[in-house]
Amino acid sequence: ASGPAPRRIADFQEVLGEPTVALAKLRDLCFSGIPFDGGLRCLCWKILLNYLPLEKALWSSLLKKQRDLYSQFLKEMIIQPGIAKANLGVSREDVTLEDHPLNPNPDSRWNTYFKDNEVLLQIDKDVRRLYPDMAFFQRPTDYPCLLILDPQNEFETLRRRVEQTTLKSQTVARNRSGVTNVSSPLKTPPNSLSEYEVLPNGCEAHWEVVERILFIYAKLNPGIAYVQGMNEIVGPLYYTFATDPNSEWKEHAEADTFFCFTNLMAEIRDNFIKSLDDSQCGITYKMEKVYSTLKEKDVELYLKLQEQNIKPQFFAFRWLTLLLSQEFLLPDVIRIWDSLFADDKRFDFLLLVCCAMLTLIRDQLLEGDFTLNMRLLQDYPISDVHLILKKAKELQDSK
Repeated sequence: ASGPAPRRIADFQEVLGEPTVALAKLRDLCFSGIPFDGGLRCLCWKILLNYLPLEKALWSSLLKKQRDLYSQFLKEMIIQPGIAKANLGVSREDVTLEDHPLNPNPDSRWNTYFKDNEVLLQIDKDVRRLYPDMAFFQRPTDYPCLLILDPQNEFETLRRRVEQTTLKSQTVARNRSGVTNVSSPLKTPPNSLSEYEVLPNGCEAHWEVVERILFIYAKLNPGIAYVQGMNEIVGPLYYTFATDPNSEWKEHAEADTFFCFTNLMAEIRDNFIKSLDDSQCGITYKMEKVYSTLKEKDVELYLKLQEQNIKPQFFAFRWLTLLLSQEFLLPDVIRIWDSLFADDKRFDFLLLVCCAMLTLIRDQLLEGDFTLNMRLLQDYPISDVHLILKKAKELQDSK
């Protein structure tokens, strides 16, 4: 990054101030890191992830349209069939002769509801664990979803839905003597996530917002639905938008995150699809590419890893699939993502970052045995992401 911060901020403002944003210039600037000031990062990410068009005049109508669409999704997908009120509140319109909870018909709304609950429980487990070293995701949002929290409405929160589902399916575990032990979901061992205080009614924690985004994504994309790890992709996006200094943008963090996440997933979803693992677009191909790039740049290190039979899937699978979101602290992940989103070849730079991470610990890897090296790669020792990005840039320039 050249020059003091004010100069850089001015550079960004200049590019973003044009009636049509010059994408190549913007990519260049973002590649070296986006200043947090004035919500610049949120705006740049929205452009880099193709949520906002380059013509500035279209922004406000597009945002309004997308945010309305998201409200529509909430209305259509979060309503539980069981509490839809009949107009006069006399009969429960959900339990009809045609459709009731025991209806075996696969098209039954109830059937869908129970299927959705399986996905929801998986999402719930994952989002409660988001960045446990930060309080942010446990804190209440300033902009809870009024549509859902309004007591006049017939929507239940996903949190309540999870609580009810867990209560209904009390975990029945058989121990060896054949005695059935029903463990109450309310008596979970200490240190588990249920220790987080439940927020009072009318409040929503940030993780609940993330849960809703993932649930709606899963409903709209049944082909992939929800795969563990998606929570780690949506977390940094939501955090960035929900901490935007501009309250007008911050208020719509949920809808904006949803669409940016959807666009980002469209580019990386192949990593999450098992059946594509070995295809050109699949994750195995990308993992092999990390090693072939390493072989070009540092053959000695490459041979050492080969000789120890350290396969790229042992560590690079997580690095690539989750865009390094698990390897560094959140602010550092966000800095890496500035460069990744700015990459016009879409994530070619990620392969170079992975390579840089390997070459920066080459001395330790060359000396270590299998166990030691696996530990280094599973729990990467360098926390200075600027050093890593600088090294990756050198590798890029030396092509």
